[in-house]
Amino acid sequence: MSVRHPFDAVVIGGGHNGLVCASYLAGAGMKVRLIEVRDQVGGAAVTESFHPGFRNSTASYTVSLLHPKVIKDLNLAEHGLKIVERAAANFLPLSDNQYLLMGRSLPEIQGEVARFSTRDAQSLPEYYARLERVASVVRELWLKTPVNLGQGGWTGDFLSALSLARLAHKIEAQTRADLLDFFTKSAGDLLDHWFESAPLKAALGFDAIVGHFASPYTPGSAYVLLHHALGEVNGKRGAWGHALGGMGAISAAMRKEAERRGVEILTGCAVTQVCVDQRGAQGVLLADGRLIEGRCVVSAINPKLLYTRLIAPPLLEPDFLRRIKQYHCASGSFRMNVALSELPNFSCLPGNNAALHHQSGIVLAPSLRYMEEAYFDARRLGCSRAPVVELVIPSIVDDSLAPPGQHVASLFCQHFNPVLPNGLDWAEIKEPAADLVIDTVNQYAPNFKASVLGRMVLSPLDLEQRFGLVGGDIFHGALTLDQLWTARPLLGYGAYRGPIAGLYMCSAGTHPGGGVTGAPGHNAAREIIRDFKKGARRWKRV
Repeated sequence: MSVRHPFDAVVIGGGHNGLVCASYLAGAGMKVRLIEVRDQVGGAAVTESFHPGFRNSTASYTVSLLHPKVIKDLNLAEHGLKIVERAAANFLPLSDNQYLLMGRSLPEIQGEVARFSTRDAQSLPEYYARLERVASVVRELWLKTPVNLGQGGWTGDFLSALSLARLAHKIEAQTRADLLDFFTKSAGDLLDHWFESAPLKAALGFDAIVGHFASPYTPGSAYVLLHHALGEVNGKRGAWGHALGGMGAISAAMRKEAERRGVEILTGCAVTQVCVDQRGAQGVLLADGRLIEGRCVVSAINPKLLYTRLIAPPLLEPDFLRRIKQYHCASGSFRMNVALSELPNFSCLPGNNAALHHQSGIVLAPSLRYMEEAYFDARRLGCSRAPVVELVIPSIVDDSLAPPGQHVASLFCQHFNPVLPNGLDWAEIKEPAADLVIDTVNQYAPNFKASVLGRMVLSPLDLEQRFGLVGGDIFHGALTLDQLWTARPLLGYGAYRGPIAGLYMCSAGTHPGGGVTGAPGHNAAREIIRDFKKGARRWKRV
């Protein structure tokens, strides 16, 4: 390879974190090329047509975790991004005449919860207050580079450790204890301590299994619950919303800013190899034989894909390769988009004109035990016999997604084993599994099945093959204690730098993890820019 590089950075993967990282790098004056295997950028955050006249967010489907600094820095509102808050948080149909509707305000929620437990209604304010105090601490860490134990320059890690120590010193004793609970306990044990009513625990505990292939009583699942409480919509913390135009509107706005800053975007091209010589990573090889050279390579794909498919094994230390192969990716998620002739008419709250409950996250899982049984089924049988389903209907607030009077719904379903037991094959059971999901919704809204005009079905295998989500894992790696902070993706490589000089990581497989946040892309870009300003390629070389 030549000494002169046509690009300062070559970014592998045009998901939202790749776009964010590329934009920050270009904004710092670097020449950047971004390469995406699909014909459009956005990764899992895309909007696509799936039935004549109907389009929807294909994979990721709701907004909260997108960091406000990223929104501001990349001028996403200026590029057309508009996010509207959900009218209500969650709606849980329970039986033909019972339901729990979690509104926006605390008094509204307390009034609903009091129908099941006066004690729980009284406990809610303190629970929410302590959750927010813990969330505030974790939010402060989201845009910080983890202390990189075992690798990197001592000075940088010393300063990171000092910053972390100062933050810890400010935290009150009660909040420190709550932090420990959220990072180590199960969501079920935590919620059982706070509350007695099954519907409330289900409404709060659902977040603990979103994208997490585990029981709500699995230790560490409380952190997954906390992770989903870290976001905001238009300045309101803890809220969830819809991007008008679907999640693809986020990626489209990011692309506009990236191109405005000079990023060269190449779509429809597969990277087959990261090119490495004695100096480190020097570029990438494409499937069509082209070589794209760069002073550094930045991976926005799952770390497991990067190191097991794009880098020759002899270039990696055996222990590193062993550990990255053990990096745990498994989501248990089954994703559907459906075109509807009318809104669901729930037996417990009749009517198919747009109402408050239609504008919430509709959770079909009446208890934590129900969620746990769904997980056990998936482990044993491959699919839940009674799946957990969240139904979101964005067309109520966004009429661009469906013809007049009709609607689209996103169905995010758990638990479906990405690795099927007993010789089962996703090609054979995908459609029966989708039928089961439709039948599950129909139990609560008897008009639902007849209203389905068309559907898109994505099994865990489809999510892996289409979007590179290994094991169907929407987070690019499980959010477990051994894969968080400085250990994400591996201990010693938590500061966005790979084990090869000039190789960086910016996907959700790095801190702070999954969701449409933009934070990994933001943080990785900061580290790359720092290194380039220092002229540093000083970490471990091949």
